[in-house]
Order: sequence, then C-alpha cells, then structure tokens
Amino acid sequence: MTETAGVLTVLTVGQVARQFGVTVRTLHHYDEIGLLRPSERTSAGYRLYTEADVTRLQNVVVYRRLGLPLDAIADLLTDGTALVDHLRRQRATVMSRLDEMHHLVTAIDRALEREMNGVNLSKAEQRELFGDGFSDEYAEEARERWGDTAAWQQSRARTSRYTKADWEQIKEESDAVNAAFVAAMDAGLPATSPQAMDAAERARLQIHERFYDLTPEFHRHLGDMYVTDPRFTATYEDIRPGLARYVRDAIHANADRQVDKA
Repeated sequence: MTETAGVLTVLTVGQVARQFGVTVRTLHHYDEIGLLRPSERTSAGYRLYTEADVTRLQNVVVYRRLGLPLDAIADLLTDGTALVDHLRRQRATVMSRLDEMHHLVTAIDRALEREMNGVNLSKAEQRELFGDGFSDEYAEEARERWGDTAAWQQSRARTSRYTKADWEQIKEESDAVNAAFVAAMDAGLPATSPQAMDAAERARLQIHERFYDLTPEFHRHLGDMYVTDPRFTATYEDIRPGLARYVRDAIHANADRQVDKA
C-alpha cells in the first residue's frame, strides 16, 4: 500500500491475489458471501482494496491456515471480544501441537540414530569392545560436530554394514597399532623413527580403509586432537603415560614423510 501526492493508493484484485498467494476466484467468493468486500470500485466497476480491506484479508488468511471455516471467521471478525478469546484458545492449541511435534521429532531423531549410528551392536557389546571410553554423550557430540561432513557420511555408509565380527576385527587392528606404538616407545625410539612412523601409517590406513578417506595431512589434524582433547589423550595415556604425545608426533613425522615421497 503506497501513498502518492497525499492520496492513498488502492490495490486491484490481481495485486491483492499476488500479494497474499490466493486466487482471484477466492477473492470474488469472499466478496459474494460478504466476508471481504472491497471498499472501492473503479468507474468501470472493478474491485479496489483499501488498506483496511487488506488488513481484514490478512486476518482471514491466518484463520484459514488455522483451519477455521469461513462462517466462523466472519463471526470472529465481527465480534472483537470473541476474536481475542478465540485467538487465545487457538494459540494454546497451536502451542500444544508444537509440544507434540517436538516430542515426535525427538523420537524420530532417536530412531534415525539407532538405524544410522553405524554400530550395529548392543550397548553392552559396544562397551565390551571399546571400553568405558565409549559413551552416548561422546557419540552425540561427534555427530553434532561432524555430522554434516563428507567424511562422516562416508563413515556412516561403511560402518552401517559392519557386523559384530567386523567390529571385533577392527578392535584387533587398533590394538595391534597401539602395540606397535608402545613397542617403539619402550625401545627408546624417537617418534620420527621408521618404526614409529610405520605404526602411524598403519593407523592412518586403518581409518582410510575402514571408515573414511584419510589423507596424511588430514591425519595430522587428528593427531593434534590426541593431545588437545582430554578424552582422546586419556585413551592413550591409559595405555602408556606419554603415549598421546608420542603418537601425535609420529603422525606428524609420517605425514611429512608421505609428502616427501609424493
């Protein structure tokens, strides 16, 4: 609605229809039943809607979206007190539905998580394989942090097919990699030694083959997490004090080695 030279500009049927996403036929029907009669007409008899008409139509559109019949809408627009009371009741109804929808969304999310969490094991089996470090809280945090990444989606697609036997094999592989790190560390070899770097490369290839594509450079960032995230650090420190830093340094050394080979 605009104003030109102090004169309020009215809207045609077509303009109102486009503005509110209704059909011209609907507006004609509202006029015929007296629900919304345009206040003005052109000299040729065409309907023209004033600002007050448009405001009334806004209310009609809202009530129709709430599922009210046209006769009830007409009554509400006529009785201001009834309108306020109805709006309050309608708001309470909508809020109740919102609560129901929130509960439904939560239930759906949990069902999806069960189907797509990529670990087809019971909670007891998960802890049997992965130890007490496994937790629903940590899994949820991981999903929130990386759930939109290509690596996460690739990992979900692969692991969703794994059986308990597959996970047992993966656990054995992880234990063997950790044992190789410990052996190199206990032998007094630096993290830059071939033995330590070979263990780091085995760790990278396990992730690359079992979960998602992992470049040496990306592996370098994972290694940093082993010393910056206390939970990752604890996983290695529980095996051998100082192992988290040793693994991180070996991963960096191996990444540098892979770059040199390229």
